[in-house]
Amino acid sequence: MNIPNAAAYSGRIDLHCHSTASDGILSPAALVSRAKSQGVTLLALTDHDTVAGLAEARAAGGEEGVEILPGIEFSALWGRRPVHIVGLNVDADAPALREGIELRDRLRRERAERIAGQLEKRGFTGALEGARALAGDSVLGRPHFARWLVQAGHVEDSARAFKRYLGAGKAGDVKVDWPSLEETVATIRAAGGHAVLAHPLKYGLTRTRLERLLDEFSRAGGGAAELLCGRQNPVQTRDLRRLMESAAAENGGSPLRASLGSDFHQPDQPWRELGSVHLPPDVEPVWKLWQT
Repeated sequence: MNIPNAAAYSGRIDLHCHSTASDGILSPAALVSRAKSQGVTLLALTDHDTVAGLAEARAAGGEEGVEILPGIEFSALWGRRPVHIVGLNVDADAPALREGIELRDRLRRERAERIAGQLEKRGFTGALEGARALAGDSVLGRPHFARWLVQAGHVEDSARAFKRYLGAGKAGDVKVDWPSLEETVATIRAAGGHAVLAHPLKYGLTRTRLERLLDEFSRAGGGAAELLCGRQNPVQTRDLRRLMESAAAENGGSPLRASLGSDFHQPDQPWRELGSVHLPPDVEPVWKLWQT
């Protein structure tokens, strides 16, 4: 595993962001440069279901003086609900990680074909080829279909593309049988990494359901949850902290450490700016898992 040097923890830390290797706007090198300009000293590149941008990010980090932590954001299922699990400090060459990536590549290709079929039925011919061209070598996803719909003149912007055709309950909202939460945590641990539940406040769960998710994630071997993911309501953050501290307490599991990140995708979203959030000083941070 990569163990960042002590100086990396003296500045801002961002452990969740995306580049053009998945659905981000900036190349890995440009992302690292922007992180540097925001005062970030430790950055985890966590592209969706890929580590393809890691080598470029590491090279840029060496030039910019930014420590790069190898990471990934895996799609998974908790029951029938999609959730995202970040793997931090993973071995990018581990067979288990590669197998997990290859499986999701196949599932994403199948989903893309089904999304294109739904759009074709609505008269949007050439959707699959257009989205693939925009994705290039990056992981193909709904944002590429959204960009194609804009480019082809079918909608004004990506937000409308999701609202009309790609968002929840719309034609392009194609469900995928991702690997389970338990399988995904096991994959990350087999790659020497630590599993982090991404943006738990964004799943729209009741307090009871969120507590259950945190408990089951902890019992599955998850090590942390994102206490902060972009700017959020301080009241929600305090409530989430209480749930994390009590997670798995009744069933013998380990309390979850606190992680943080911007979930940065593009420059024009200030609430997701790199290095924009900070952990409270009295929480147990996720990096203690690999520092010890």
